[in-house]
Amino acid sequence: MSPSETCEDLKAFERRLTEVIACLQPPTLRWRLLLGVTALVTCVSAFYWLTDPRTSVVPLMDSLLNHGIFTISTLFLLVLFMFGIHKLVIAPQIITSRTRNVLAEFNMSCDETGKLIVRPRPTNNSRYMDMS
Repeated sequence: MSPSETCEDLKAFERRLTEVIACLQPPTLRWRLLLGVTALVTCVSAFYWLTDPRTSVVPLMDSLLNHGIFTISTLFLLVLFMFGIHKLVIAPQIITSRTRNVLAEFNMSCDETGKLIVRPRPTNNSRYMDMS
């Protein structure tokens, strides 16, 4: 394989990697917003639930029914995590870290957008070390 063919393969790989990461950005942003809003609603409603003086007096089920927003947002947050929102929120980072692991064997890396980084060749300094 000639060096120009190798270079073209690397360019094609880089284009495809940047395309995949760019396509993941809009859905990732939407999942992050959904998770953030749900977590914020859960935290604020938890504050109101915990500061309600009736919470310590009534049974738990009655207290949860009195604070429906807290109950619904907590259940929704649990469902989101059960369906893997934590993976969807960091999908581009997962792809780039796995790509970096593979590219490390070829003395390369990539940035967060998928652009390839060619590292300089490692030098072999062991032959210059003093063995005494």
